[in-house]
Parts: sequence; C-alpha cells; structure tokens
Amino acid sequence: MARKSVFSGSPFEKSIGFSRAVRIGNIIAVSGTAPIAEDGKTACPDDLYGQTKRCIEIIAAAIEQAGGSLSDVIRTRIFLTDIDRWPEAAKAHGEYFSDIQPAATMIGMAKLISPDWLIEMEADAVVKE
Repeated sequence: MARKSVFSGSPFEKSIGFSRAVRIGNIIAVSGTAPIAEDGKTACPDDLYGQTKRCIEIIAAAIEQAGGSLSDVIRTRIFLTDIDRWPEAAKAHGEYFSDIQPAATMIGMAKLISPDWLIEMEADAVVKE
C-alpha cells in the first residue's frame, strides 16, 4: 500500500522526525497538533476555546491534503494542561464535530512542549472508499 505523508512546515517535523499526517490506504492519522498561528507563534494566548479551534483548523487542512475531510474523522484525542477548563475545549470541538460524533478522549496533563499551549490534539480518519 502506498504511503502519503503530509507536512505543515513546522520546524519540529524534521528535527523530531514526524509528519503532520500520514495516509496509508483509507486511513489517515494526524499527529499531535498544537495551536500554532500562521506566524509560528501560539494562537489565542490563554484562550482554550480559540486554541482548540486553531488545532482543529490545522487538523482539517492536513486531512484535506491527505484526501479526506473532517467528516471522515473517527477519533479525536484532546490533551489539556488544565482539565478543569474542559468545557471550553468541548464547545469548540462540538462546533466542528457535533454531527460527526467521532470517538473522543480528553486527557489532563501537566504540560506540553510550550508553556503557552493549553491544548494539543490528535485525530484519526477513515476515508470512504
């Protein structure tokens, strides 16, 4: 089966050795996605709702580059540095996924790579054949 890698231009892709997303067959896996703005800085500082939306925008773009769409998403994983703020992330997640309803997990964790990141997200999609 052919393997297609999608790159976003993140400076971490080469140094860490990862792709934004990988598609093999009809499966697309999207790497942990941080709320990074177009200018490379953290999007929406201290705004978990805004950071969640930014992560989903990046995920959607990667899935589209791999030949899918958000409607193909079957699982999301949401990593939060303050689990007590989960309703903010849930609101943004629901705006994109309320009709799709993928399997979803929210996990509280101590910290992420950047102290400005309140969230990091992953997604898996299965493209209809």
